[in-house]
Amino acid sequence: MATGIKDKVVIITGGANGIGRGTARCFAREGAKIVIVTGHSVQKAEDTVKELKGMGAEAIFIQCDVRDEKQVEAMVAKTVTQFGKVDFAFNNAGVGPEDITIPRVHLIDYDEKYWDQIIDTNLKGVFLCLKHELRQMRKQGYGVIVNTSSVGGLRPSPGSGAYGPSKAAVNHISRQAAEENRDLNIRVHAVCPGMIKNTGLTDRLWESSDKKGVPRPQEALAGIPEDIGNMVVFLCSKEGSFIDGSVTALAGNQFVI
Repeated sequence: MATGIKDKVVIITGGANGIGRGTARCFAREGAKIVIVTGHSVQKAEDTVKELKGMGAEAIFIQCDVRDEKQVEAMVAKTVTQFGKVDFAFNNAGVGPEDITIPRVHLIDYDEKYWDQIIDTNLKGVFLCLKHELRQMRKQGYGVIVNTSSVGGLRPSPGSGAYGPSKAAVNHISRQAAEENRDLNIRVHAVCPGMIKNTGLTDRLWESSDKKGVPRPQEALAGIPEDIGNMVVFLCSKEGSFIDGSVTALAGNQFVI
């Protein structure tokens, strides 16, 4: 069991499915109290909370669009009202190109509306969550935040449009937040998943590949959401207390920088 997780309070944005849900399971197994946050996947979020409670965890759902500062501020306040504190936060909500709802095209063909959609969620959303989580953690005098980036933020990928740049910025803002809060007993990290099964993004990417008749990414080499969740729990735990400002690629043998 990871040290220092039991009875701690963790906020997980994008927690209704995929990496967020898998990470919630990891925290539940360690005895954490979990706040599942999503803007639109309400039924999935409620199902996730039900599953976590079935594992014996305390869990609630708060609906929040991370692109809206008032909603983010209210989400953190509701967490504090419910549980009295925010020990950890996993800012995981994000969107990316999968060629169905958001196309994979070169920059010269990229539509401004897709750029704005991705930057608003992946970067502005992380910024707003960081802002209000850090304010609460400064009041407490401690905390750990982990932001979801991507290997796409470490190396370019043709057709990724705004996705790669948004995730590169997440890496930078995570390190900036770590620098600004290091002397306040607050640690901040970014994790950079590679291909992960059972997430909306990868499912749609594979569906798109099938429809186009092109080879789909090698599913056998993909990880599972809990592979990311285990690292997030470690970074939040006492075992990870000597690590700060890290940007960690979690991609098995898929990634060479």
